[in-house]
Parts: sequence; structure tokens; C-alpha cells
Amino acid sequence: MTKAEVRAEDVVKEDELSRALRAAQNGDEASFRLLYRDVQPRLIRFAGAMVGGDAEDVTSEAWLQISRDLHAFRGDLDGFRGWTATITRHRALDHLRRRSRRPASDLPVEELVTMAAEGDTESLALDGLATGDALRLICDLPRDQAEAVLLRVVMGLDAKSAGKVLGKRAGAVRTAAYRGLRRLAERLAPPSPEAPADTVPPETADPPPGALPAQRGDRSGGPGAEGVR
Repeated sequence: MTKAEVRAEDVVKEDELSRALRAAQNGDEASFRLLYRDVQPRLIRFAGAMVGGDAEDVTSEAWLQISRDLHAFRGDLDGFRGWTATITRHRALDHLRRRSRRPASDLPVEELVTMAAEGDTESLALDGLATGDALRLICDLPRDQAEAVLLRVVMGLDAKSAGKVLGKRAGAVRTAAYRGLRRLAERLAPPSPEAPADTVPPETADPPPGALPAQRGDRSGGPGAEGVR
């Protein structure tokens, strides 16, 4: 499938989800399930970066509020995803306060799975984020960068919607996400090739048989030193 075909398929899917959002607000259960299948995996990954293994409990609490208040939501599909992320983040923070957990950047993220993302920014980092080891690196980022990366990459939000979730300007979110992705790209870059361990630099190698100490700058007065004065 070509990139153009993939993008066309994505557009069709987004249109379908937008229609499902309106229908779900009017009480259509099948449309609500469609929205749930689209958003829940993103919310699990997002919450998992904050509360680890308690992500399912947190998202369950979030969905109780989402289903209760859906009829009052006003906005498009991207706004809906941002709204669900905001609710999930609040529930996660409440959970952390109740459990006196460590900051999100110190928590395990074994529950995170492959991230789906567009390859339009810091492609090296985004490609590398498909591995478990790389996902764990997210939690080593400063918290503002980690949250920005999670919202932009995992939740698929634009900078404006992510900014609403975090209570920040879109520009600040773009900057934090860029810095976080750049740091990930640096960490995920393959190491530069090193010289073999048994390679000896020329200036420290033993001289060939018959070489004079003076040719190496040797002032020890070894054999042949006087012959070159």
C-alpha cells in the first residue's frame, strides 16, 4: 500500500470516527464502542507512563466520567481525544496523590506497547520508539518533555489540543516535544564505530627491528644514539 493510499484510508477512518462521535453523543452504543476502541489503547499508554500497572484502573475511572459527560462535550474528534486525555491525566494525578507514588518520570512503563505515529518529526526517535527499551527512555525525560511526547505521539494530538490538556501554550508543547524527541533520537542513534581493542596507535607502537631510538625522540641513549649525533 502506498503512502497516498494509507493517508486516504486514514482520512476515511477519521471521518467515520467523527460521525461516530456525534452518534455516540445521541446515545448510540455501537458508535460509543467504536470511539472506545480508537481511544482506549492511547489512554492506556498515556496513563501507563504515569501510573504503571494501575493504568487500567485509572482509565476505567476516566471512562466513567467520559460516558457520563459525553452528551455535554462540544468539539471535533481531535478535541474529543484531548478531552479524554485531560480526564485521564486528572484521574492519574488523583491516583498518584492517593497512593503517594513517585513522579511519573520515575515509574516503570513495561505496560507500554508499540506506538503509532506519523513520521514527520524526528524520524529516528519515532522509529526507535517501537521497542520496549526505547519506550522506557520516555520516563527518563524531564516530565514536561515526557508528557508532551506522550500526548503528541501516543494520543496523536496536535500542539493546541495537547496544550489544553497540560494547561500550556501550543508553542511550549511543541518545544517540549521537540526537545524530548531530539533527546530520544540522540540516545537511540547507533554508536559510532570504535577502533579494535588490539589496535595500537602508531605513535605508541614498537619500532620496527633496527629502528634508531633517535627516530622516535628517545633520549635514553640506547644503542645507536651516539651514532646519530
